[in-house]
Amino acid sequence: MGKPMVFLVAAIATVSGAFGAWTRAGRAAEIRDGAELLRAVHGRYAKDWYETLSFQQDAITHHEDGKDTKEIWYEAAMLPGRLRIDITSNGDPQPGYQPGTPLAGDSHGMLVADNTLTLFKNGAVASQQPFVHMLLVLGFDVYKQPAETTIAQVKKEGFDLSKVHEENWDGETVYVVGADQGDLKTRQFWISKDRLLFVRLIQPDRQDPSKTTDTRFLDYRKLSVGLVAARVEFYVDGKNVFSEIYANMKADPKLDAGFFDVKQFKAQVKSQK
Repeated sequence: MGKPMVFLVAAIATVSGAFGAWTRAGRAAEIRDGAELLRAVHGRYAKDWYETLSFQQDAITHHEDGKDTKEIWYEAAMLPGRLRIDITSNGDPQPGYQPGTPLAGDSHGMLVADNTLTLFKNGAVASQQPFVHMLLVLGFDVYKQPAETTIAQVKKEGFDLSKVHEENWDGETVYVVGADQGDLKTRQFWISKDRLLFVRLIQPDRQDPSKTTDTRFLDYRKLSVGLVAARVEFYVDGKNVFSEIYANMKADPKLDAGFFDVKQFKAQVKSQK
């Protein structure tokens, strides 16, 4: 065998070996359960994701009579686990509003922190209840907090991480975790296979568990760091009842932890007057 042929055979053997190793690695990396998927999501984005986020949103309610009503909401998040929404008394925009500050004048809103949902009005607490905000966990926290924390939260909320299958949805392949193929009732979350971004959550309605809510994260936009879904659609039993459209999205704005502390609400309101 001449030298050129020897080199060719050696090259083929090397490439074949490399291809085999790559194929085995690819198979080893295949997602076998929801826990592996959540680890993969975190691994993809943990070093390229924001710690704080602010945006203004059109909050649109779709009524039974076919009419829509709109409010402007100001949202701020500090990851993991904290989200605050401020709304003027009539839902109108407040020109010149600075993220991380209470609204001037009469206002109300809600705070998610420490697994508690707090409703407030003019700095005073109106009500509180235990609440794990799965859209916050899967749509934001998952990319930043330790994967094992997310896995524990998801398990505690009743998602079966042993069940994973693939679907074609909205023009891409997605992983569906928590339900068998064809089941659109059981608690489940959907993750884009290529982008490893959260795109859908299906679970029983909080007010009426006999109904099914279906929330969709759409139109992801790249920010200076990380991404955000600029449109969120909420369905109940297949009917679109609420939509959120985001604007003025800012990654890593300067936010004070006290802005998410119920005990400091009164002082914050006074400082605005």
